Amino acid sequence: MGVLTMSSMNNKFVKHTLALLATSTLITACVENHTAPTQATVDTNAATDRQLTRWPVIVSDVKADTEVEQRIKSLLADMTLEQKIAQMIQPEIRDITVEDMRKYGFGSYLNGGGAFPNNDKHATPQDWIALAESMYQASVDDSLDGSAIPTMWGTDAVHGHNNVIGATLFPHNIGLGAANNPELIEQIAAITATEVMVTGIDWVFAPTVAVVRDDRWGRTYEGYSEDPEIVREYSRAIVSGLQGRVDEDFLGNERVVATVKHFLGDGGTVNGVDQGENLATEQQMIDIHAQGYVGGLSAGAQTVMASFNSWHGIKNHGNPYLLTDVLKTRMGFDGFVVGDWNGHGQVKGCSNESCPESINAGLDVFMVPTGAWKPLYYNTLAQVKAGEIPMSRVDDAVSRILRVKIRAGLFEKPSPAKRQLSGKTELIGAKEHRDVARQAVRESLVLLKNNQQLLPLSANQHVLIAGDGADNIGKQSGGWSITWQGTNNQNSDFPGGTSIYDGVKQQVEMAGGKVTLSESGKFDTRPDVAIVVFGEEPYAEGHGDRDDLEYQRGDKQDLALLKRLKAQGIPVVSVFISGRPMWVNAELNASDAFVAAWLPGSEGNGVAELLFRDKHGKVQHDFTGRLSFSWPKSADQTNVNRFDEQYSPLFAYGYGLSVSDNINIASDLSEVVERDIKALQPLALFDRGIVTPWKIAIGSEKGVAPLTETIAENDVIYTRTIDKAVQEDARLFTFNGSAEGGFAIFGNFPRDLRAYSEAKGVLSFDIDKRAFNTDNVMLTMDCEPECTTAIDIAAQLAALPEGQWQHFAVDLKCFADKGVDFSRVSKPMQLSSKGQLSIGIANIAIVPNGAEQANMSCQ
Repeated sequence: MGVLTMSSMNNKFVKHTLALLATSTLITACVENHTAPTQATVDTNAATDRQLTRWPVIVSDVKADTEVEQRIKSLLADMTLEQKIAQMIQPEIRDITVEDMRKYGFGSYLNGGGAFPNNDKHATPQDWIALAESMYQASVDDSLDGSAIPTMWGTDAVHGHNNVIGATLFPHNIGLGAANNPELIEQIAAITATEVMVTGIDWVFAPTVAVVRDDRWGRTYEGYSEDPEIVREYSRAIVSGLQGRVDEDFLGNERVVATVKHFLGDGGTVNGVDQGENLATEQQMIDIHAQGYVGGLSAGAQTVMASFNSWHGIKNHGNPYLLTDVLKTRMGFDGFVVGDWNGHGQVKGCSNESCPESINAGLDVFMVPTGAWKPLYYNTLAQVKAGEIPMSRVDDAVSRILRVKIRAGLFEKPSPAKRQLSGKTELIGAKEHRDVARQAVRESLVLLKNNQQLLPLSANQHVLIAGDGADNIGKQSGGWSITWQGTNNQNSDFPGGTSIYDGVKQQVEMAGGKVTLSESGKFDTRPDVAIVVFGEEPYAEGHGDRDDLEYQRGDKQDLALLKRLKAQGIPVVSVFISGRPMWVNAELNASDAFVAAWLPGSEGNGVAELLFRDKHGKVQHDFTGRLSFSWPKSADQTNVNRFDEQYSPLFAYGYGLSVSDNINIASDLSEVVERDIKALQPLALFDRGIVTPWKIAIGSEKGVAPLTETIAENDVIYTRTIDKAVQEDARLFTFNGSAEGGFAIFGNFPRDLRAYSEAKGVLSFDIDKRAFNTDNVMLTMDCEPECTTAIDIAAQLAALPEGQWQHFAVDLKCFADKGVDFSRVSKPMQLSSKGQLSIGIANIAIVPNGAEQANMSCQ
């Protein structure tokens, strides 16, 4: 074929594009084909007697105020129904204009991860302020009939003001949990509030108080601990830092509204599946998952975000027992409940455009990105008029929204551009802020192994620093760093930040030593010691879900580097970047010292300050971080938690060495992974998005390009993200038929997929055929060193109904019969056509034991 063939894909694209893309090191996860709870199990557990009195009554530092309540009543009395509904609608900046704000008067709006003013990743603080000012002025425009109420801007500032170029990025929560320092956490939150206020934003979607029970969850790093004790104390500290203390400067000119999230149980889903099912008992929900709310609500948190997950079969966005009976009635929460990204659309009987069930359950504000906000507004308006949503529920929701706005002083504060900190850009990434972040880095690192007390190193020697994380601020910062997934960033996107290499270089050269940076670990002059920085590639939310905890499953590139250095007699210090504990027995064996660095953020020099003595040979800083997550001793030990009945991790909760500890860890840890082919899990290629380490590109005869944006097109293909089950979990590909074009999924290195071939596996995906005018649709799989096979699936696709999502699978034997060597698969999927075609694609995976049901079988 003439396009995206083995030669065109690899020669035109791979060779020159791989230099532009971050090296993938993490071998992938499975799709959401985990063992699900049976309906019988759900029904049985759901029938368990619920006792509201079990739940804690929370006494908030923020007390009811009769003047505030009277003001709420007065405002409410002057509002039309249309204005009230608008207060309950929260659209996203990519989907509304200033004129929309002026017309509807939305109560709030947000920027999602990867959304920027003017759709410009490099938008300046002035650009953020300008948008905030424009939206604010539109919301209070006198042309709006009745009472003009200031709008609020909400943003995910989850480890600093992480959407803004140049902001200070602190360690992600998992690292802060290892620091176990609530006073430091409150200081970090206050700095975050300051940098947010500089850009004119009122409201932060933090803290996340999930208590993580299964480390396969892609949001593990957003949790402080597997144990609620740290989470409870941190939640109170962060809320106090963001909002200010009630007896001091509560919601003053340097503070923002905080959001405790996600209510409730998101860290306890079955198999760690994001947005999945939590089957905890009511008492477990109270004792484990609710403790972050005890801390945060007692400090006066003004908003709570509902969680995507279900509890015993009921989605939380539509669960009146949790949102109303527990949170509002029993716990006494008098702020408002905001939804998560179209989370209401997942409630049974609902869609993104219509969900009276959520409002009736206790949701006060719909978070409704995409164009769904407009039909949702009008549908909700009609549902209130028809009595589907009681007027009393609307008045309660709007009263809560007004209460928060009054407490935050939004009616009295100047407009965003004129507020006390607005425009003081010298505060974005200020030195004193970075100093605190560097302290947080130092306190968060956990020393797992330090044989012969290798650390801290003398800086006056020749140091080799290797690994793809050594000089990569994006990788060390993880997800929620400028972009949603934390991908497609370069060091230049973090002005003022330092990579780990930058810090090492500073330490070594200051002491008169020599440092060599070599990602591959190659060198001309033998070094005295090697520091290897490696770990997970950035991810966020469900994109980070995994099927087990083995690091670099199937392709141990980093292990090979460690062993090569070790074989040359060079002492090896491993600095492991990850958003969760992982099974790294082999890497531990190949290291003399091993540091769990988590996701340290923009201040990589904080890592180096722990690795080296000062120029006088004295210890600068000791390792004080201790595990707030138990470390697994096997790849499948995914939910090992403190106080389990049979608790046997490799490193226990609370473990961590100091440099003075003369403890040697054996280098003969088991490296054996036994897998039953019958229990082989699917290998995800595209699961809500491309799965690391795979890459995706679109191409035609005119060339190929990486697919990194929400919307992209070339001369043949237009593609954009679409929703299948959850937000942006699928892609639409539209071929105009002018020439041959296609998309392909490929890797930086070949993968051994023999187990899937032997297990009668299939190449599987979901497809929504929207338009079909072609007699040629080629499905291709490539392998190394030189093999490519193509199968025409046009006839099978033609037989599918239009406008309906359908499952489609091709027997891997069909590719094997054409010559694919499954021990070295380099491109597991390419789909191309010369004709007119419009198809939605989702959930692409290599799935075992599916050949008998395949659309194309070759057994």
